[in-house]
Amino acid sequence: MNSIFNQLNDLKKEKNAIILAHIYQRPEIHDIADFIGDSLDLSKKVVATDAETIVFCGVHFMAETAHILNPNKKVLIPDINAGCPMADMITVQELKNFKSKFKNPFVIAYINTSAEIKAHSDICCTSSNAVNILRHVASSNKHLDILFIPDRNLGNYVQKVSGIKINVWNGFCPTHNNFILPEYVLKAKKEHPLAEVLVHPECRPEVIEIANYAMSTGTMCKYIKNSNNKDFIIGTEIGILYRLKKENPNKNFYPVTNLSECPNMKKTTIEKVFDVLKNTKNIVSVNDKIRKKAYLSIYKMLNVPC
Repeated sequence: MNSIFNQLNDLKKEKNAIILAHIYQRPEIHDIADFIGDSLDLSKKVVATDAETIVFCGVHFMAETAHILNPNKKVLIPDINAGCPMADMITVQELKNFKSKFKNPFVIAYINTSAEIKAHSDICCTSSNAVNILRHVASSNKHLDILFIPDRNLGNYVQKVSGIKINVWNGFCPTHNNFILPEYVLKAKKEHPLAEVLVHPECRPEVIEIANYAMSTGTMCKYIKNSNNKDFIIGTEIGILYRLKKENPNKNFYPVTNLSECPNMKKTTIEKVFDVLKNTKNIVSVNDKIRKKAYLSIYKMLNVPC
């Protein structure tokens, strides 16, 4: 393992490359990454990097976003087939049909969408800034018909928290929606009565209802680091547990269920990272016409005051 670490470091220097990894990646990918974060953290890091090559350890829409923000850099993805089922739950034609039902449609697109969908949207959001983005949009124009795509669970969550009426598309994350279930949460609470329950807002409403807090992965990491509590039940993709344990060795973490694993996130391996960097494979790029339109929706998100 040390040998491949050393070879990767040499390759990174040779190609002026940076390795970015989503928090749901395998432990060994955490260990080789230059930066680990959630979608918002990674979007900001992509904008700030001076590297000529970005190896994005995540799923396809994330690598697309990196290219949209850095069209002059090479963006590589270790596994070209690492997709996102939720992002695939809405097509451009379906979005056009959805918009046609409203007089003044304004589309907030979750970052978990394809470049084409972003290009047909008005602004993007992540799970950590979705409530703030919705409030910002609603305050700027009282007569908009706000459409939220594609995640119904995140959409319903931000609608409830903000008190602002929106129209939500019926997509979902299979990992959060299908495997993090209320009965698992209740069982974990019974087994660990002193633990706080933290879940991702991509979870079902009935899961969020019985949790202590719903928060993005990035917010979750910060909250736990600053908390005096020692025990936490975690309701999101289990890849986050490696970072939580690493950053908080004196605290205890219990997944709601070990079934909450994203198979696409786990397609990335060290061998694939080494291969794409050495051979400059799996370049992710976006058609320039689509890229420019998609850029605007991401740019607007990044410039909304926190």
